[in-house]
Amino acid sequence: MRKLLTVLVGFLMVVPTVAAAQPDTGRPGRPLTVMTYNIHHGAGIDGVLDLERIAALIETSGADVIGLQEVDRHWDVRSNWVDQPAWFAKRLKMHYAYAANLDLPPVKPGDPRRQYGTAILSKYPIKDFTNTLLPLYPTGEQRGLAVANITVRGAHLRFANTHLTSNNNAERLEQAQKVVELLGGSSTPTLLVGDLNATPTAPEIKTLTAAYDDTWAEVGVGPGYTIEAGNPTKRIDFQLHSAGLRPVRATVPVTPASDHLPVVATFVLS
Repeated sequence: MRKLLTVLVGFLMVVPTVAAAQPDTGRPGRPLTVMTYNIHHGAGIDGVLDLERIAALIETSGADVIGLQEVDRHWDVRSNWVDQPAWFAKRLKMHYAYAANLDLPPVKPGDPRRQYGTAILSKYPIKDFTNTLLPLYPTGEQRGLAVANITVRGAHLRFANTHLTSNNNAERLEQAQKVVELLGGSSTPTLLVGDLNATPTAPEIKTLTAAYDDTWAEVGVGPGYTIEAGNPTKRIDFQLHSAGLRPVRATVPVTPASDHLPVVATFVLS
């Protein structure tokens, strides 16, 4: 009997050790709110250039990480030569990274270069950042895939932002294929956001959703149309995600601040 009790006690002492070695599957995830928004260089459907109303919209949304498209940096008079990504970062007290897909010399020697592209804003520090130019046809405008690695309260997040071409289906399909190639092979939780200039049934979108889940299709309510902002009839702005991100909700706020409407989604990042 004494020998049996000794064995039982030994077993009970081992069980907590084994349990502690297992993954902590009950650990709460980290809530993360994300926005994607084509800001049309800050010009709204009323023709007014107003960065402040875009910044106020971002604030109200509670977004932690934002992907912006059609962002000017010292471009020309249409945006008053403003360094828009730096302006947003200062106004919102966020970190930022900028991808200049168009990079032209200044009008006057000594002035900053004239740039146009995409930007990433983040409440959390951006550990590293790359921008890779995407396939370009002779009649197209250069587009890119901007990727930031961000640490969100101890968890790693890869955040990708893009703006695919608007005027050539074949070019856009090649760009989508390149995006999948560039982002493939990583187990880091990944968000891919942007103005993809195609609707969910298009081949280029299906190329992307074969690799990443469409957040709106999972948790959005209604059609999720994003363009034209005054009377939207198409969903061409997306938030796609990999494993490690669980979508909770998605909305399309109504605003006249651009010709697109933004998409805001909340995730749990594991």
